[in-house]
Amino acid sequence: MQGRDLKEAGLDSKKILNRLKNRDFSGENGQAIKNSTWQLSTNIIAKVGSLIFTIILSRMLGAEVYGLYGLALSTILFLGLISDLGLSTTLTTFISKTIDKNPKKAKGYYSYLTKIKFILVGITSLILIVCAKWVATSYYNKPIFYAILAGAIYLPLSSLFQWFSSIFVSTNKFRHVFTKEVIFQTVRLTFVPLFIVLAFNKIKTEIFLFWIFAIVGIAYFIGAIFILVKLKKNKIIISQSKENLTGKEISDLKRFALPLSITALSGSFFGYIDTVMLGRFVSSEFIAFYQNAFNLITAASTILAFMGIALLPIFSRVDEEKSIKLFRKSRLILFLISVCAVIFTLLVSKYLILLIYGQEYLQSVLYLRFFSILLIFSPMTELYVNYYTSQKKTNIIAWSLVISTILNVILNSIFIRIGLTYGMAQAVLGACIATIISKFAYLGILGVGRKIFIKK
Repeated sequence: MQGRDLKEAGLDSKKILNRLKNRDFSGENGQAIKNSTWQLSTNIIAKVGSLIFTIILSRMLGAEVYGLYGLALSTILFLGLISDLGLSTTLTTFISKTIDKNPKKAKGYYSYLTKIKFILVGITSLILIVCAKWVATSYYNKPIFYAILAGAIYLPLSSLFQWFSSIFVSTNKFRHVFTKEVIFQTVRLTFVPLFIVLAFNKIKTEIFLFWIFAIVGIAYFIGAIFILVKLKKNKIIISQSKENLTGKEISDLKRFALPLSITALSGSFFGYIDTVMLGRFVSSEFIAFYQNAFNLITAASTILAFMGIALLPIFSRVDEEKSIKLFRKSRLILFLISVCAVIFTLLVSKYLILLIYGQEYLQSVLYLRFFSILLIFSPMTELYVNYYTSQKKTNIIAWSLVISTILNVILNSIFIRIGLTYGMAQAVLGACIATIISKFAYLGILGVGRKIFIKK
């Protein structure tokens, strides 16, 4: 990094603060700042809410039951890997490009992709119902059968909750997405703790976990009601008619979505294979230690990744030269923020675990320190992914993720088994190392790909 770049980044940051102070959101830069502000606010609400939720669960349930909850959740999301297949990103990209020029065509894309989405969600529910018994009793040998079964309710509601939010992202209505998230987090943080107080240790663990997932599903449903009400006023919906997609447009859509489908499948493996593999070999409390550390880093990483998500509609609208310039500035600012976050995490990791989770979870401190490096890798990866998506170079994302996912599976298999020869704590550490190496490889491949395929 050169001094001139750092100086420019500082000046850009000052301009952003002045725009926010004066509420000046004119032009493409203003729209990017406005989007980023709402997206950052949404990410903060989502991740802080999720963090508070996991803190409540971990403290109220204890490491053993909380570990079972985390294992069930990872399994539901893993088995539900076909519920999206990159369709949300496809919807956002194609509507962003057509909504201003041809609202009827945008509605055509919306209708076509929504039908596919509902089919995939239905298949996902069926998979969860069919596989729940075998996974819980034969693969894990842990009491989470009913929890996985509840995923047939939980996952469709959460998937559709996010799906309809994509419409507002596409049309730069980030405020509605923020409000929806506030509603969901409020309902979840109210009713789940109340249920725990009334039912914990009074019913079987399997039944108890079933109702936890069912209540969270209801929270998604309530948030979705708000989205559907606002959606009726969206210009995609109120358009009198839709313009059906031509054969060529459907072909272009499939060519764009296919790499994203591969990406989504690989991403599900990447995101949950470590927990799924650990669940077979270690007791549930060690799952809790691992996930507590990982959840903290994921929450922080998602907040830091607001820039890449918010810039996706802007990247899609501007020409290539402007998008490259915007990408480079964003990358530099994001790197500086991420380095500060890593240093902070290393210094206060022990106190964070004690304050947030309590003495019972001190084993998580070591894993949190290892995972802190992901505060650089993960947000930067999100920026690259959204840039490639806006440029319709999703094949680069797909192959990068496929390669790093295969690497992740191999490394997890090796490092977990090596760690098991020393103990369960070392097996969890092996999973940490495997995940870090794999995510570094993913970012590295994306970085090399940009130099090869983006000439300017």
